[in-house]
Amino acid sequence: MENLEGRTAFITGGARGIGLGIARALAREGVGLALVDIDQTSLGTARAELARLVPTETYVLDVTDRDAYARVANEARNAFGPITVLINNAGVVDSTAPTRLSYEMYDHVLGINLDGVYNGFQNFVPSMIDTGTECHIVNTSSEAGLAQFGSGFLYHASKYAVVGLSESMRIELAPYGIGVSVLSPGPVATDIVENARRARPDTVPAHSARVNALLDNAHRTLQDGVSIDDVGRLVVDGIRNNKAYIQTGNSSKGVVQARAAEIAAAMDYATEFLERGQTLSSNGFDIR
Repeated sequence: MENLEGRTAFITGGARGIGLGIARALAREGVGLALVDIDQTSLGTARAELARLVPTETYVLDVTDRDAYARVANEARNAFGPITVLINNAGVVDSTAPTRLSYEMYDHVLGINLDGVYNGFQNFVPSMIDTGTECHIVNTSSEAGLAQFGSGFLYHASKYAVVGLSESMRIELAPYGIGVSVLSPGPVATDIVENARRARPDTVPAHSARVNALLDNAHRTLQDGVSIDDVGRLVVDGIRNNKAYIQTGNSSKGVVQARAAEIAAAMDYATEFLERGQTLSSNGFDIR
């Protein structure tokens, strides 16, 4: 998608952090902005900044609310016309301890990080197909969707799922001229951890000391990360070149490679194991 000027992007989590960095980068390319966030104050600040560059509208939305999402999607299309760039970015960095499992926490983390992404597909893919023009979707996952970094099992589960959804939809939407990229950031200087703590439902059990320590460490690590504006530039490049994967650095390359190597080794082991079993069976031994 080389020509971005004059298009409109719908960006969830668009008023803060990575979403704001992406919005700034797209605005510099002349892309109109439908910014969605749960924080009305941040939306106002973002609109004041970006409306000077391109047409900008803002919408307060909880991305887990299907009815509200459908309403806002229609409002954005009515305001701008076809949405041809979709950025499914809203997310939380949160989890719980195995000793404090709760459906409420599962629904909270998976609802925002995974269902929120799917709700974007549900509300915009049909109209993108109908336009018959080139479109692009970017889904924000995390390096925690590529390998284990001790970020909490719920967070890992949600982000692994976003990677799988993105990879599959990239293949299935390609015949319609719709590109799909998955953004898997490493450390980025944002307040997402503190924002996630404020967004945590009152009904979930209090976090254990271990989970709080994990979140504290994650917040400190993020502060030394790349800037949101650098991420925005990488995303624009990914859209232009229809990249399957958009990364923000290579600090976790070794961990991802080690995971891939372990999986490949397990495949080799299974093949050898079964071949040995066939040999034993042919000699009269039943090892089942």
